[in-house]
Amino acid sequence: MAKEPTPTVTDLEALKVFTHPLRIALYRALHAARSATASQLAEQVEETVSLVSYHLRKMAAHGFIVEAPELSTDARERWWKPASEKGWSFRSSDFVGDPEGAAVVGQVTRQLLATRAEWHGAYLDQQAAWPKEWTDASFSSEYLSRLTAAELAELGEEIHALVRRWQKRGRAAEAAGDTEGREHIALHLYGFPYRP
Repeated sequence: MAKEPTPTVTDLEALKVFTHPLRIALYRALHAARSATASQLAEQVEETVSLVSYHLRKMAAHGFIVEAPELSTDARERWWKPASEKGWSFRSSDFVGDPEGAAVVGQVTRQLLATRAEWHGAYLDQQAAWPKEWTDASFSSEYLSRLTAAELAELGEEIHALVRRWQKRGRAAEAAGDTEGREHIALHLYGFPYRP
């Protein structure tokens, strides 16, 4: 059975959806919850339901999220879920020949980096409130290597496969009712060339 690849955004208009930081926050909240209504998401991001609904429709228009009518118990509530449980990705090289595309890639990448830094900063601020088992399990690492571009790409593929395996394991455990002691985990990795 072929593995479903992570959807890759190659359309500039679709990528522009994530130039707005609220959409990144909403997508992450929806991905973590796996499904939610605009009201539930509005509470999480502390915004109005009408504003959240607007941004959800924008993400849906480009296929990042889809409606989940099977979850609705009331004709007035509208449930949403990510279109893919694997999320989405993009390659800057798909937009490099277009100045607007390069600018959008830079903007989205910086938005993602800023929100990742906020998450990690919030964890550091709240670290003392977490049980010792969680603070001992948490990590922050930096590895410096000398690789070719092909080796870096292979390393990235291996890391993605490893993380997907752990995600699948967590989902399977949850589906089996094993939820005790489980928390949402953020794992941020970057692999890029630099010159000292």
